[in-house]
Amino acid sequence: MDDTEERIITSSITKEDVDAEYSLRPQKLGEYIGQSKIKEKLSIFIKAAQNRDEALDHVLLYGPPGLGKTTLANIIAKEMKGNLKVTSGPAIERAGDLAAILTSLSDYDVLFIDEIHRLNRSVEEILYPAMEDYALDIVIGKGASAKSIRLDLPRFTLIGATTRIGLLTAPLRDRFGVLSAMEYYSEGELKEIVIRSAAILKVDITSDAAVEIARRSRGTPRIANRLLKRVRDYCDVKGNGIIDLNIAKSASELLEIDDEGFDRIDNKMLEAIIDNFNGGPVGIETLSYFVGEEIGTLEDVYEPYLIQKGFIIRTPRGRVASKKAYQHLNRPQRA
Repeated sequence: MDDTEERIITSSITKEDVDAEYSLRPQKLGEYIGQSKIKEKLSIFIKAAQNRDEALDHVLLYGPPGLGKTTLANIIAKEMKGNLKVTSGPAIERAGDLAAILTSLSDYDVLFIDEIHRLNRSVEEILYPAMEDYALDIVIGKGASAKSIRLDLPRFTLIGATTRIGLLTAPLRDRFGVLSAMEYYSEGELKEIVIRSAAILKVDITSDAAVEIARRSRGTPRIANRLLKRVRDYCDVKGNGIIDLNIAKSASELLEIDDEGFDRIDNKMLEAIIDNFNGGPVGIETLSYFVGEEIGTLEDVYEPYLIQKGFIIRTPRGRVASKKAYQHLNRPQRA
């Protein structure tokens, strides 16, 4: 059974996150913590577009979930003094749905499409002239009497977000002028985010407690903010109103989040590879069966961080546990 919805440390957005992220979300590029290379590029491109009185070129943001793609889209819209329209690839089922969205935009508005790799092919083809020429081609009638009409669109910016850039078609990918890879955050950056969020939430927190929360947040701001809220709850009941190091550790242990930011499902993956398959290699389909998670969930939610941290090695033959994985589970490494 897929229980990502119940995971504290999942980077997938939950219902609770929607309101929390809105209140904690930075409103200006200068307030945005982390992703320094992307911020520098965007600040230059935005300023250049404003100087020319043009819309910002279309932007593709790719990387694991929870790293701030929607937040960046919101900031870009504000910097360009336009409105933000948010949708997702699966939500745009027909060409008419996209046409309705495009014709409702105004100059300098930003259209943010999450999971853009999941767009229907017929819908995607409508985007091509819209992105290149700010035009929408509509076919009226059927058969020999069918006529094509071209409608002018406002100068808008499309921001696409994807966790799986390899699934994007080449024609769509090539129409983005700015491609930016979102990277996991450092502990120092996450500490800044935790301290900033605690101030907004009016929570007293010590510096070492902020470091502890950051250390267990899998390099992801969304997880850091969610974990901060759960530690705050623990502190309200078990503490004295101040989140200190002991409170942060005790709350994390109660939530079964270890020093590496792994929960029982992450550890279950490592245990399956080491204990059931002698350290690997093991195919993703087999691993999915043993862990009890869908293949897509393993690939999108769990694996990226385990690979980035060097606990799992991905090979053509399957997944292999690294030396760090054996050490983490206190298992003797086989020769």
